[in-house]
Amino acid sequence: MLSSRGLVSLARVRQGLKVLACEKHTLPDLPYDYNALEPVISAEIMQLHHSKHHATYVTNLNVAEEKLAEAQAKNDVSTIISLAPALRFNGGGHLNHSIFWQNLSPNGGGEPTGALLEAIKRDFGSFENMKNQLSASTVAVQGSGWGWLGYNKQSKRLQIAACPNQDPLEATTGLSPLFGIDVWEHAYYLQYKNVRPDYVKAIFNKANWADVAERFAKASK
Repeated sequence: MLSSRGLVSLARVRQGLKVLACEKHTLPDLPYDYNALEPVISAEIMQLHHSKHHATYVTNLNVAEEKLAEAQAKNDVSTIISLAPALRFNGGGHLNHSIFWQNLSPNGGGEPTGALLEAIKRDFGSFENMKNQLSASTVAVQGSGWGWLGYNKQSKRLQIAACPNQDPLEATTGLSPLFGIDVWEHAYYLQYKNVRPDYVKAIFNKANWADVAERFAKASK
């Protein structure tokens, strides 16, 4: 039986997905070529990650939403509830990756500036402290999942969180996603093998802090 918390999370996932598409969801184009993030992330990984893994989430999400629409039309509550795991997993995969691609840039790296940097210093003491805490939390994810720098609208502070599998940050924790690190093995294994810490350390060299700053500005309004 799906708990009341689970129903709320499902509603948040569906609400978030409406932002991405009005009808069928589609695989977003990358804002750079597959080889643009080398040597941090190889072209082979990027092609497989984007054109295979993300594309599969999109396909399965559309199928789940079609079934959901049919169940809603029939007022089939049992089927509606049974679709929650597929919507959460595939919807989360679509939401997470759509942010992930934008969070990275061929010209990324360095440190953020402006209001984002000031907020990081306020909430973590320094950029290096934030980076170390986010890295540690991300590396420590058991199995597959994501590490996130998010924004808590209630406390008006930045916060680090980790989510299992493809759980979307906002729908499951209430935090607005700013910068996410994918630690599913398909995101790094072909290049980094089982040395997840090396991948997490390297990915900051391609962090698109301008994109993160835009998300922060929107979330903190």
